[in-house]
Amino acid sequence: MSHDPPFQSLTSVRAAINHAYLCEEAEQLNCLLPFIQLNEREQAQVQALVRHLVNKVRSREWEEGGIGALLHEYDLSSQEGVLLMSLAEALLRIPDTATADRLIQDKLSNAEWERHLGHSSSFFVNASTWGMLLTGRIVRLEESSSLFSRLIGRSGEPVIRLAIKQAMRLISHQFVMGSTLDEALRHSREDRNQRYRYSFDMLGEAALTAADAERYFDHYYHAITVLSEQISPGDLHKHPGISVKLSALHPRYEYTKRQRVLDELSPRILQLAVAAKAANISMTIDAEEAERLDLSLDLFETVYRHELLSGWHGFGLAVQAYQKRAINVIDWLAQLAREGKRQIPVRLVKGAYWDTEIKQAQERGLDGYPVFTRKAATDVSYLACARRLLDHGELFYPQFATHNARTVATLIIMAGQRSFEFQRLHGMGEALYTAVFDEYPQLKCRVYAPVGHYQELLPYLVRRLLENGANSSFVNQIANEQVTVDETITDPLSELERHQQWIPQPRQLYGKERLNSSGINLADSDAQIHLKQALEIASKQLWHAAPIVDGHTLTGRVKTILNPADHTDVVGEVTLADSSAADKALQTAYQAAPEWGNTHASERAARLERAADLLEEQRAELMALIIREGGRTIHDALGEVREAIDFCRYYAAQARHHFVHPAILPGITGESNQLRLTGRGVFICISPWNFPVSIFTGQITAALAAGNSVIAKPAALTPLCGAYMVRLLHEAGVPKKVLHFITGSGSEIGMKLVSDARIAGVAFTGSNSTACQINQALTQGERILPFIAETGGQNGMIVDSSALPEQVVKDVITSAFNSAGQRCSALRVLFLQQEVSEQIIEMLSGAMDELLIGNPIHLSTDIGPIISLSACDELQRHCERMDREARLIKAIPLPQGSEQGSYFAPRIYEIERFSQLQHEVFGPILHIIRYQASYLNEVVDAINHSGYGLTLGIHSRINSIIDYITRHVRCGNTYVNRNMIGAVVGSQPFGGEGLSGTGPKAGGPHYLQRFATERVVTINTAAVGGNVALLSGGGIDKK
Repeated sequence: MSHDPPFQSLTSVRAAINHAYLCEEAEQLNCLLPFIQLNEREQAQVQALVRHLVNKVRSREWEEGGIGALLHEYDLSSQEGVLLMSLAEALLRIPDTATADRLIQDKLSNAEWERHLGHSSSFFVNASTWGMLLTGRIVRLEESSSLFSRLIGRSGEPVIRLAIKQAMRLISHQFVMGSTLDEALRHSREDRNQRYRYSFDMLGEAALTAADAERYFDHYYHAITVLSEQISPGDLHKHPGISVKLSALHPRYEYTKRQRVLDELSPRILQLAVAAKAANISMTIDAEEAERLDLSLDLFETVYRHELLSGWHGFGLAVQAYQKRAINVIDWLAQLAREGKRQIPVRLVKGAYWDTEIKQAQERGLDGYPVFTRKAATDVSYLACARRLLDHGELFYPQFATHNARTVATLIIMAGQRSFEFQRLHGMGEALYTAVFDEYPQLKCRVYAPVGHYQELLPYLVRRLLENGANSSFVNQIANEQVTVDETITDPLSELERHQQWIPQPRQLYGKERLNSSGINLADSDAQIHLKQALEIASKQLWHAAPIVDGHTLTGRVKTILNPADHTDVVGEVTLADSSAADKALQTAYQAAPEWGNTHASERAARLERAADLLEEQRAELMALIIREGGRTIHDALGEVREAIDFCRYYAAQARHHFVHPAILPGITGESNQLRLTGRGVFICISPWNFPVSIFTGQITAALAAGNSVIAKPAALTPLCGAYMVRLLHEAGVPKKVLHFITGSGSEIGMKLVSDARIAGVAFTGSNSTACQINQALTQGERILPFIAETGGQNGMIVDSSALPEQVVKDVITSAFNSAGQRCSALRVLFLQQEVSEQIIEMLSGAMDELLIGNPIHLSTDIGPIISLSACDELQRHCERMDREARLIKAIPLPQGSEQGSYFAPRIYEIERFSQLQHEVFGPILHIIRYQASYLNEVVDAINHSGYGLTLGIHSRINSIIDYITRHVRCGNTYVNRNMIGAVVGSQPFGGEGLSGTGPKAGGPHYLQRFATERVVTINTAAVGGNVALLSGGGIDKK
């Protein structure tokens, strides 16, 4: 059977890659299965070999001992393994002893070390277990601080801390070959390592700043230089190689920055490749997240084709078999190799970001997953890709990275006499490959050897621990005597047939209750092109908003709406409502409310679900309007439309759950008690300009779902988005006499609406001052009405010294500057623990330099405009005050051409006290306060004393600190070790307390009830005769 890829142009193969991005898993597997078919003799050979290898590994496992045995004992199937991983991830980077001690206490005092005593035959493991058992008991005691002080050694540090730090360094050595390349080379020459080849990687996090990227480039270049001094002429594949992580070489290695990355990173990669060619070594580009694949292929092709690399067969690429596109990528590389007339080394890996890929696809509402959702499917893909590589030795130098004995055995039989090499990670799989070498001494294996300092290696180390500890990981199973050999060596085809369970598709994330809103895979170049075309068409449209009462569009004074990103762009016009329009809307809504309230809840829900469907159909058009009228970026506009869709479906589901059937209440015999929820009457919904579609839609759909008629008033700055949504809801079947749209200023039209005696409640999102005015107006009437208010916040983020600085910086940038800081949830005050403040501030400043301010219609734009010039003036006044009272840390300049719009560049100030901020500053201005760890309680008090309580961020690896903060800060939404914006409907109900709002939370299970009133009906069922239940013997003991 031929497995030759069809001869196609590179363009057509790239199209196939794009098609496979989110394709059906079953569809792709059907294409792959023919590649891995073995005849009966080959199957028998594989089965015999894999059984032999596993038995041999198990018989030798005790020989490894040491840290390897420790990691087998404490895998991630145990709580203790997770705690050890948490320690390893954070301890070595913590600069202060107080936080280090607290982390140790936090992790060791909550484990059951006794369960592991005697499990392992290794003396090292049992001694370590006793040590952790004793240490855990020590740090559990209330008088732990005095015991710590008694254990002070000559060095002045507690013995426990010293011992555990040393243990973490030992674990680090298990996975990292050396802190420098010279040290790694020295280890590679040791006797036990002589049989291996090596590929060195300069370990570290992705670059966030230009300085980071420059430092990593220097490390890579230096490594090539050092290797060149060790290399003699000959076959380059026998020599050590270098592995390069592209995200380490550019601070914005992202699909949104494609052209910038190609222009800036291609020359840097070429420079490294030319040096590697001169050194006669190979250089492999590492694989990263799925969304970066397209960009990595563009970069690879650009560099590969360069004439300076002519004749060099050492420029390679890693391919991840868990991606559905893997086989197509190999076909593309095959065609590139044909055209370039030289071999491409391909490192075939299974993939290391599976959890992230699944989570991101669900978050983004994609049409599928970029990766296979079952391990057996990835194994099938791996073997199919391997077959493709082996069949084309003239185009590829196959490099098979695996620790799976079944995969190893299959590849050996599949390959026959064809040339290839295995690869393994340093610190993993040594016993397996020792067994392989015993049987096949001619085979070659290369060790992927990370090089770096402890602080830089920790994120990598955690990934290795996670992979090692996962129950499905072969590395864990092969050493686990409780797993039978037959279970360990299962054929992936048999595994596929046995386990048909699939992870729900991203759209089916919420099961039968509702669909997840559909997103756009913006990392797909085809999707980008289609969206760009749709946005361009929609952006030529001139929009009009006017009061809509009972379906009729009213006339009046007209005002022009300009694009805040470009004041020469007229987005449309708005007709302002007058007092008579408001009166007509109030009267019509008042008369329509009873009928709508008596409409069956399932019918009301169906119309909201129809609106969600229409929103998905008209998504690009509405996005274009949000971008032009609201100044939102493409990502923000997409997120806003998706949130509006989720509101429609979530409140529809809530209406079906709570409003269709009455609740049956307990009571005495002969009586029935039922509680029903029903609409209140006319609700006034007043929404803000910063979320002109999602919050506007959320308020309206909640009120409609509960059975109320609605008068919707949009923000004066974004009426066009509001008008669009009202027309869409009418199209979806919401009666025109039930939903009305009134434009105009809040001080005039808004106050008239909320002061009217015919209304039954108000839902408002906006400033605290306006909320107070509405509240006062409501108290003037005779009735006590529901007022649902969500206002602003002085939102803080607390970062202690156990946090990962790179993660902190990314989350701070997103939380403070996304949407130009014009979110009520945006970060305003960053509290940094003193010991790490300089490092984080320096990194944060560098990351800000990489932000692109510009017109949000472009995908590459990070920060769009401020909503208006007057809002810019207010931000400028605040900065002038800060210039006098605080210290300016960073201010990035505005780009050329920004004077056409209302732009304001991000800034950071350092202040002394939270109280210096007198009110919410709605823009891209971040304030930093440094604090001492021992004064954490004062930080909490300062946040509470502000009176606001909307959002809070926490970055810490210490659970006791996280628990303390979350228990003591009075805050509506707290986000731990992530950014603090973008609440998800139904998962993260949003709303604050204190000055930040009244509750209940939007998008939560209690929101709809606030729009409703409760009615109880009690019926005496025995009034017309005997109690049937009693007469039939119910509740009577007849014995």
